[in-house]
Amino acid sequence: MFGTVPGYEGTVAGGGGYLPPPVPLEPVAPPQPGPAPADWSIPSLSEDDAQKAFKEFASANCCWSKKPAEDGVITNMQPFNTYRYRLETFTESRSTEWAQKPHEGEPADFYTQPAPRPWEVQATPPTMFTNHTQEIRVPYTSSIKDCNTCHASGVQPCGACHGGHVIGVLTFDLCVHRCDKCDGRGTMACDTCKGKRQLLAYIQLKVEWVNNVEDHVVEQNSGLNVADLHSVTGKELFKNSQYLLYPLVGFPNPVIAEASERLIRDHQSKYAQTSRILQQRQTVELIPITKVNYKWKGDTHVYYVYGNEHQVSGDYPATCCCVVM
Repeated sequence: MFGTVPGYEGTVAGGGGYLPPPVPLEPVAPPQPGPAPADWSIPSLSEDDAQKAFKEFASANCCWSKKPAEDGVITNMQPFNTYRYRLETFTESRSTEWAQKPHEGEPADFYTQPAPRPWEVQATPPTMFTNHTQEIRVPYTSSIKDCNTCHASGVQPCGACHGGHVIGVLTFDLCVHRCDKCDGRGTMACDTCKGKRQLLAYIQLKVEWVNNVEDHVVEQNSGLNVADLHSVTGKELFKNSQYLLYPLVGFPNPVIAEASERLIRDHQSKYAQTSRILQQRQTVELIPITKVNYKWKGDTHVYYVYGNEHQVSGDYPATCCCVVM
């Protein structure tokens, strides 16, 4: 029931893949190196802060004994601060599909003018680095069709009485009563056209803005699981945002410089094929990690305090104080 629109010959109901963006008409300016950060240091965690974080960690678990956190004696604190590099590539992608809705008096503009190509349709982008989706009816692609579900009658048999007007209930004898769902008419408004008898068929453009984020954390050999660092923040040492980024240069840790070069190259190659890159942003954080050794009841134990939030991870030695009656 769908016609052919120039520029949209491959469009099908249900949609297809993303449409590659056009090549920029103007030459793109080369990326510029970002400013070098001035301060790479981070204050050490104090023993008081380590104890406070440990007590809050224990208090958050109602069935744990508070004794290890209250009575444990810290014997050693060792920093394992590490870097996290984050690359964000903000992209816009477009796809099309044939869609339809009940006709409610909208004009059919099919072929009144040439339809704009998918990347020529105006769309309102959100704030940079914010995920958002917008669906737009492409101008000059709308046509009016009879509903093929109800054959333009606007009604279909009632799903409860199946067009019989009444519903029977078998008890000690056969009792029937008027169908409540269709009020005894035997028919209901068509689900497809909502009783309008006609459909407006058109090409729908789906515009997706996605912030594609990828992190690289430098191995820190402290024993703390790297996955624990996903939920915390660190001291922001560096942030740079451009249309296309230049890899970090002069960073004191070569692993971060290598990660920057690799991820920027991968993102620009990967996302430029099916999307339009609108902006890139790179950030370097120094995440505080402190390994704390302590003694409780003669045994040595370890916990970690990490992130600006002073989150704690470790095998707590007294995880149950509940009594089952």
